[in-house]
Amino acid sequence: MPRRRAVGSASHPGCDAERADDSAAARAAAVALLARRDLPSGELRERLGARGFAPAAIAAALAALAEEGALNDERYARNYVAYHAGRGRGPIRIGVDLRARGLPPELVEAALGGGPDWRAAAAAARVRRFGKAAPASWREKARQARFLQYRGFSADHIRAATGADPDTD
Repeated sequence: MPRRRAVGSASHPGCDAERADDSAAARAAAVALLARRDLPSGELRERLGARGFAPAAIAAALAALAEEGALNDERYARNYVAYHAGRGRGPIRIGVDLRARGLPPELVEAALGGGPDWRAAAAAARVRRFGKAAPASWREKARQARFLQYRGFSADHIRAATGADPDTD
């Protein structure tokens, strides 16, 4: 089988020096990435940089996409929260994931604040995993609490979901 010859820069095949400074080429690459799935601007900036585009070309492409509405970090954060909350994840874990993707903390907090009722989401995640019956012993409450904690729910959400209020037991 013949070997393919590498073309372009060492960081990403197919990106030569003159194309690296071309904001139209960076925009086309960004659109191709966004066509696969929605991305936050920070992650898109990293991916374009890994493909060998110059920072000025990346900035111009991202600004154009943001102006057109194709790139919107606020929309991305809202959709991310809605999707992952629906999968049984809590606000702590979702917030960590969003911050790791480069979203500003105020945007993350706004998206989490506009999310679902987190106590109800914790209760639904508990029921989905353990069934409708309330935990009978402290050992079982602790096991369910560890599960919910791993999923990213706060102590208040966990207490509400498991009925583990020490004052009532």
